[in-house]
Amino acid sequence: MTAVPTAELTARAHEASAEIVADVLTLVHHETGSYDLPGLAAGLDLLRELTVHRLGPPEREQRHPGGECGDTLTLTYPGTGPGHVALVGHYDTVWPTGTLAGWQHPAPGDDGRAKLSGPGIFDMKTGLVQGVWALKLARESGAPVPTVTFVFNGDEEIGSLSSRPVIEDVARRVDATLVLEPSAHGAVKTARKGSGIFQVTATGIEAHAGLAPQDGASAITALSEFVVAAAAVAAPAVGTTVNTGTIQGGSATNVVAGRATASIDIRVSSAAEQARVDDALDAIEVSDPRVRIDVDHAWNRPPMTLGAASAPLLDLARTVAREQGRTLSHTAVGGASDANFVAALGLPVLCGLGAVGNGAHAQGEFIYPDTVPTQTALVAGVLGRLATPLRGPAAAG
Repeated sequence: MTAVPTAELTARAHEASAEIVADVLTLVHHETGSYDLPGLAAGLDLLRELTVHRLGPPEREQRHPGGECGDTLTLTYPGTGPGHVALVGHYDTVWPTGTLAGWQHPAPGDDGRAKLSGPGIFDMKTGLVQGVWALKLARESGAPVPTVTFVFNGDEEIGSLSSRPVIEDVARRVDATLVLEPSAHGAVKTARKGSGIFQVTATGIEAHAGLAPQDGASAITALSEFVVAAAAVAAPAVGTTVNTGTIQGGSATNVVAGRATASIDIRVSSAAEQARVDDALDAIEVSDPRVRIDVDHAWNRPPMTLGAASAPLLDLARTVAREQGRTLSHTAVGGASDANFVAALGLPVLCGLGAVGNGAHAQGEFIYPDTVPTQTALVAGVLGRLATPLRGPAAAG
């Protein structure tokens, strides 16, 4: 079975570059903040319309209701080879509706290289479009292509709370999963930290701050002690970070605070560190025993490492990149993604095949448009080689 010719794919991607970028901007100009349900619904409709416009109607589709989160859409396009691949990407962004109107566009770099900027363009609307075009180019080449199931979810930025079961179910039924998150300066991401958002609640005793302060037990004071102790649990040398992002509490300045809460972002590189952090936070004691501390251990994503199942995918992508005349590197990053879920199942997954640019979650995030054709052709080339299953039929399910 002959694989899709990489040189042909790359040339065709360059010819279609203006159309690909136009599709990217179409998605970017419709805002899809993670908490804007009407905006997310309309954005998913737009993404589906764009996909069908480029690929035709899917053989199967299902819109999975997200409840308080954006819906998840699965679209399956039959292939001409026996393989089956999932292309996963999120359409929600961290940017609230209205951000686009005041967006600050970055200036070109010192080398004068063009940039395109907009909320979510890097993370990760460019990756979504590149995935659609990758299948289009692979199909048009005439070489065998695998069946492809797109998974578009609208809640990745807030933990994939509703979409995780859908992603895991699809991943179990395919031979390989490609996650179209942005690259790390062109490198794919083969290791990601596990993440958790812990809610810490301090419950004290209210009292008048002037008349009877001794009768009170300050939840704010106790919580302050806790977050300082929690910060000391971090172990940067092994990749463990602890960041208290928000604190709320108290009712008035002249009242000893009866309640206070904190949200703590925790990142770990291993299951062993995850267990250590759990134990260390539970062991923290505050000076006033009258204050109760409750810690919600809300681990969201497990750590991701390059396991035996995924190593062949990396080799395959590197082969395609070499045929493009470049070297594809891989790296570990601190951020988590939906690839963490797939890796934790012991299934083949490769992440970071999307945009080349910078500034995720930052004002002025951008892509380099001159990289769009090469990245699109990379994914198309990988799809072509996955027309033959990466795993055996029994494992693929």
